[in-house]
Amino acid sequence: MKHADKVRILKETPIFSGLSDYELSELSEVTLERSFHTGEFVFWDGDDPDCFYIIAEGKIKVLKHASSGKEFIIAFFGPGEMFGEVAVFENKPYPASAEVAAETTVLGIKRDDFLSFLRDRPEVALRIIYILGGRLRDAQSRLRDIAGERVEQRIASVLLMLASKLGPSLPFTRQEIADMSGTTTETAIRVMSRLKDGGIVRSVRGKTVIVDEPKLRLLSEGPP
Repeated sequence: MKHADKVRILKETPIFSGLSDYELSELSEVTLERSFHTGEFVFWDGDDPDCFYIIAEGKIKVLKHASSGKEFIIAFFGPGEMFGEVAVFENKPYPASAEVAAETTVLGIKRDDFLSFLRDRPEVALRIIYILGGRLRDAQSRLRDIAGERVEQRIASVLLMLASKLGPSLPFTRQEIADMSGTTTETAIRVMSRLKDGGIVRSVRGKTVIVDEPKLRLLSEGPP
């Protein structure tokens, strides 16, 4: 990847968007380019945190493995988004695994290199705090949703969240949608069939396509 491409990717990342061209160029010098194929892991739950990552292209799903072996998908990240930063900043093992959901290229930044960069740039550190705080609020909201909502609401909310990141065409299996919604595959299949019968979604070549977002949003909000 060319130096100019690294600078562009960093500039499109929210926490770095306010940096000067000189600062972006300096930061790009310590980035490490890595490419992955679908199904590979960038890191595993419990690994030592050597880098955090910014997605140049592709998609990453972050997941936890239960003792039973079941996967629970926590989040998806796409181009311009950052992942793995919490563990790196705390200098604690990664709390979840990052699996490649499509052919992906990332820029990695090592902890020591980034801390050196931050020493004279407190405004970047503040931006990171704001972003991490937002992610914590999202996680707390997600836990409340799983605990208190009907399964139809949870699945509708997950589909809307994915669509906001990836567009209306979602390349996920019923199993993955079930995992993200905290329900069983069988239940997800039944709910998705009802959504399809209601003209809210349709299936095209193994993908779920949202065709009526307003109705899906109403469903996610639950009964009046």
